[in-house]
Formats: sequence, structure tokens, C-alpha cells
Amino acid sequence: MSRPSALRIFVKTVIARAYPRTVGHARNWSWVVIEIVLPLIGTVAMVYVYRALRAPAEYTGFVVLGGTLLAFWQNIVFDMAGNFIWERGGSNLELFTVAPTTFTAILLGMALGGIFYTAQRAAAVLLVTSLLFQVHYRPAGIAPAVGLLALTLLALYALGMLLASLFLFFGRSAWHALDGMQEPVYFLSGFYFPVHSLGAYVAGAASIIPLTLGLDAIRQVLLPGTPVFLAPAWEAGLIALQIPAYLLSAQWALRMMERLARRDARLSMRWV
Repeated sequence: MSRPSALRIFVKTVIARAYPRTVGHARNWSWVVIEIVLPLIGTVAMVYVYRALRAPAEYTGFVVLGGTLLAFWQNIVFDMAGNFIWERGGSNLELFTVAPTTFTAILLGMALGGIFYTAQRAAAVLLVTSLLFQVHYRPAGIAPAVGLLALTLLALYALGMLLASLFLFFGRSAWHALDGMQEPVYFLSGFYFPVHSLGAYVAGAASIIPLTLGLDAIRQVLLPGTPVFLAPAWEAGLIALQIPAYLLSAQWALRMMERLARRDARLSMRWV
């Protein structure tokens, strides 16, 4: 009896982990409504705040694009970074451990599935708010914006793979730390205002988060009058460098986690 190749196992694992995330949401329409309507309310509220302050019209576009990409960051934190912890609580992590596959394939499948259904939520927020508030985009910037979005998502989900491995090993302490950082991340990434407003030093430090650079670059190519932090080409280059950096860091963290888990017997402990 022939054994499947390592590549075949890797690919089938990716598909198996992506499948429930792409199909599961379609089977429960209440999830779709909740994940679209609630973020939409938050984005609309911020638009009305700027209108009440009589802010320039381009700020409406800043809020709309920020609210669109906010969906991906929330998916990274709640559905990817913390997923291994939830799987451990549901006694599935032991099955992942003994399965003839790798944690990398499992995380990649989670990422692909997460991108699929989160893109639906983001598209709904973008479409509804753009039509509702009549946001005008630069037509020539649509193609570059799509490329920048793809780069940003690759870097963002590579960061999510790193966080997932760290969360699994450090458990609740890491979860509480990142939960407390949610609002600071919203602020530092400039979800509802141009990151240029933070100043060079703060914005430069915040660039470790891929969304900071990606969102700023997308705004510059789509919305005329966006204050410039860095040129979009420079921001795209920095994001491209973050992709292998986070992927290699995730691989290192996974190996470290497995090594320390074997030594300390902490991998399958549920309350650490």
C-alpha cells in the first residue's frame, strides 16, 4: 500500500481546514447578518461623527476604507490567533498533534478560509457605505489598490500564524495581553484617520502592523488628498518584506512551541 506524499498531505490538510470556514457560514445565515450589520453600524457611526465635526469630505473615505479592513484584523485576532486555544478546549488539539500533517498546513488552511468569508463581510461594508455616503474613488487607483490589498492580507495572515503559535503556548496571558491591545491597535493603524496624523516616530513604530502601511497606501491610491506618510511604492516594498519575516517567525515559533511543549508537557494542558 503506497503512502501519500508529504506535499499531498499538506495540500489536503489546507483544503480540509479551509472548507469548514468557507461553507460553515453559509449554513448559518445569522452569522452572516451579525458579521456584516454590526461592523457596518460602527463604520456608519464614525462617518456621522466626522460629519458632525464638519470634517473635510475625504475623511468619509478614510472611515469607509478603515472599516472595510477592520474586518480582516478582527478575523486575525478572534478566528485565527485564538483558534488553537479553542481547539485545545474542545479536545481537538490532541488530534491535530497526532495527525500525519503539520501545524503550518493547518494554519494556512485557517488563513485561506478566513480570507474567503471575511472578504464577503468587508465587501458588504465597502459597498453599502460607499453608496450610502457617495464616496468617490480614483478609477486609476483601483488596480493598484487590489494589489496592495493582496500584499497586506498576505502579511497580515502571516502575522496571524505567528500569533496563533504564541497564543497556544502562552495561553491566557497572551490572550489577555492582545485583548487589551485591541483599541491601541485600532488607533495606531489609523483605521478612522490618516496615519500621517500620528507623526513620523509613532507612525513608524506602528508600521510593524501590516495594516498600518497597507491601509495608508490604499487610501493614497484611491482617495485624492490623502496626507502622505510614505509613498505607496515604499509602503508596498515594506509590506513585501514583512511577509517572509512573519512567515519565518511563525515557523520558528511553531518549532519552539513544540519543543517546549514536549519538555514541559504544556501543549495539551487547557488552563495555562
